Amino acid sequence: MDLEFKHLLPEDFAPNSRVWVYQCSRQLGMSEALQLEPLLEEFIEQWQAHGASVKAYGNLFFGQFLVLVADETAGAAVSGCSTDSSVRFVKSLEARFNVNFFDRTMLAFYRKEKVERLPLGQLQYAFDNNFIDADTLFFNNVVLTKKGLEESWIIPVKNSWLAKRLRIVA
Repeated sequence: MDLEFKHLLPEDFAPNSRVWVYQCSRQLGMSEALQLEPLLEEFIEQWQAHGASVKAYGNLFFGQFLVLVADETAGAAVSGCSTDSSVRFVKSLEARFNVNFFDRTMLAFYRKEKVERLPLGQLQYAFDNNFIDADTLFFNNVVLTKKGLEESWIIPVKNSWLAKRLRIVA
């Protein structure tokens, strides 16, 4: 599995463009991903904030991570109703594909050439039993900006917020 994704991000979006990463409860199949694509494109084209179009980008990465990006330097600031509309859109995808995009207690790691999910409650056990280690790549879905997505989304556990929780000394 190729983890390269940066070349897919729009170059003309500001580094401080806002980012939302929604991790799917399972990898979507190819037919599901192909069904999702036009729905995502339609949402991005119609996304508005205070009556103005949002300069937006969306993509499904690795069949599991729905990423929305909004460049607020283009004029429309995303807040309130526009944020609610994006959440409604993601909720509609959940219903359509029978998945969960809002379970923040499920973590994702890159192991053995694939994305593997692990409940937060099993993190210490997984670390203690070498399922993951300090160098295992972690999908840090709490990134907030395009720059953060590019630099801090897929990082070793030792460089993430998990390091403190696991008491990894850098």
